Order: sequence, then structure tokens, then C-alpha cells
Amino acid sequence: MSRKVYLIRHAMPDIPIGERWCVGGRTDLPLGRLGRLQAALLPFVPELRDLGAVFCSDMIRARQTALPLCPAPREMPGLQEQDMGVWDGLSFREIRERFPELYKARESQPELMPEGTEPTEAVRSRMEAALCRCLSESQGDIAAVSHKGAIASLLGSREGLDYTSVTCLDFDGERLTPIRVGIRPHPALTEPVCLALLEAAGADERLRAHCRAVAALAGELCAALAEKGLSLNAEAVRAAALLHDIARDQPEHPAVGALWLRELGYPEPAEIVRQHHDWAGEGLDEAALVYIADKAVRGDRRVPIDERFEASLAKCAGPEALAAHRRRREAAKQIQNEIKRLCGAELLP
Repeated sequence: MSRKVYLIRHAMPDIPIGERWCVGGRTDLPLGRLGRLQAALLPFVPELRDLGAVFCSDMIRARQTALPLCPAPREMPGLQEQDMGVWDGLSFREIRERFPELYKARESQPELMPEGTEPTEAVRSRMEAALCRCLSESQGDIAAVSHKGAIASLLGSREGLDYTSVTCLDFDGERLTPIRVGIRPHPALTEPVCLALLEAAGADERLRAHCRAVAALAGELCAALAEKGLSLNAEAVRAAALLHDIARDQPEHPAVGALWLRELGYPEPAEIVRQHHDWAGEGLDEAALVYIADKAVRGDRRVPIDERFEASLAKCAGPEALAAHRRRREAAKQIQNEIKRLCGAELLP
């Protein structure tokens, strides 16, 4: 009877989003905030729900990626990343500046490696031995959280090995054969998924309660408008409402939250989250519903729009903040009046 081995590349380590770093076998970085969100999606991959065991390398980014799948993943020697020698731990900007000739040469000869790099064949050998040991010490299908270079040594290619990508291998008792390579987790943003993302982002119960209350109101508004013939994307509204404050502790939190969701592969909720603090639309759309629902909920309690804005007025320091406050209040009133016009009822507090 064959078994499946799910090779998972670790989530994004704590490096700036958009930058490329050579994070190899001698550089042990924890996950960043985006990485924790990526790892939080793994338990919602159907194939990863009934595993006989979960293994990981001894590097912290691999262990932290494995934790959402298993509270006590087993560290297995041999699953660690390829040592990249003198490049290990450097950004690609630094590599380009310090090693310009080799950096340029690798564009046409990617097999060229920096001094001190662990040979790819040695990586492949230890990976095969490690996976064989994982299989011998477990039953059923297993997952092993490893690293891009290490996984690529088995596959012969780095293509498609994004953060938290899942590669499925079949084990027939003797050989490991790739079946699917580099499948990126992308579950629907159901309420359990959204709440798992909020928890991974560090949201406390008070913030999660606020997000649930905003989502409940936004969902009611969406349903009421649908009855009057205005059909909006209810799933996107609910997901964005649940996640609108996912980056609440960050400066410019709507933009940061939107960036995280785009990186996770959810562009439509990301755009709604981006606008939840400053809506600039004209007619009623998904972003308008999340915007007004957020303005009608204080903590987890529904409140009149005017009460919410009166409470926040005292926080405005200076003419620029006052102008922004006035603009947001006018936008809220515009949305409130349009909902009342269409539905003929006072749906907001």
C-alpha cells in the first residue's frame, strides 16, 4: 500500500516583504507576521487534515510553520536548508554589490555556486535519508516541513516552490515519486479561516469580537440590499469585514492588512480592507458596506454613526486630522442615506 509524503516549504521568514534574501542553512530566522499568516492556512488544506505524523527541520522557521498542523512536530536531522556558503544570510542587493561577477554569471549558469556552498548532491542524499527515516518511524501519510533548496534537490527544479507550497510525493515502499509540485494553500475565506488568520496576526479577543460584530452587521446589510435587487459579493464582504483590522497594531493598518491579503492570494477582500478606513467610492459597493459597518460598531456594540464619530473627534489633533474626520463622516452619511433610500428602513443604529 502506497503512502503520501507532503513536502511543505516553510512560510516567509522575518525579512521585508518584496525583498529577496539568501536565507540558507546557516541563517536561522523566525517567521515574520506574513509568514505566520501563511502557516495558519495549512490546516485548511484537505490533504493535511489526517496525517500520521508531522516532521520538520531543526530550523525555527520550519518548526513555526509546522506548529499549526501539529502542536509537537518532530524535528528530523537532514531536512535543513542547503548551506549557501558566503552568500548565506545576505540580501540579494548585498550579494549583487559584493559578488558582482558571480551574480552576473549565474544569470546564464545557475549551477555556479558561491564559495562554501553545500553540494546539491549531498543535500539530496541527506534529504532522501531523512524522509526514509520519517517514513520508517511513522504510519500513514506524513508531512515534512523543509526548505526551497532542500526540496529542489529532490525534484531537480526550484520552479513553483513558493512559501508554504505543498509538494506531494508517492512512496511505494521503495521509491519517492513526485505527483504534484508546489501547490499553494488557498482555502476559501470562511469564518474559521478568517478567525485563524486573526489569531495568527496576534489579534486579542476584544479585537476578534469587534471584527465578528462588524461582519455580522455587514452581512445583514448585504442580505437586505440583495432583497431589493442590489446583489453584491456577500462572501467577500463577510471575509473583509472579519479581517478589516487584521493589521490593527501597524501604522497605516488598512494598507498593511491589504498587502498581507494580496500576498496570501485574496485580492478582492484585500481591496475592501484597504478602503475600510477611507472609502472613496460613489455608489454602494462591497467596500462601502464594510466601511459603514465598521463605523456603526464600537467595540462589539452597535452604535449610531454620529455617536461613533463624536467619540473619535477628540482624538483629532490639527487641521489635517479634522479634515479627514469630516470627510469620513460625510462618506458614512452618504452610505447610510443610500441604504435607507434603497431599503426603505433604518437598518443602521
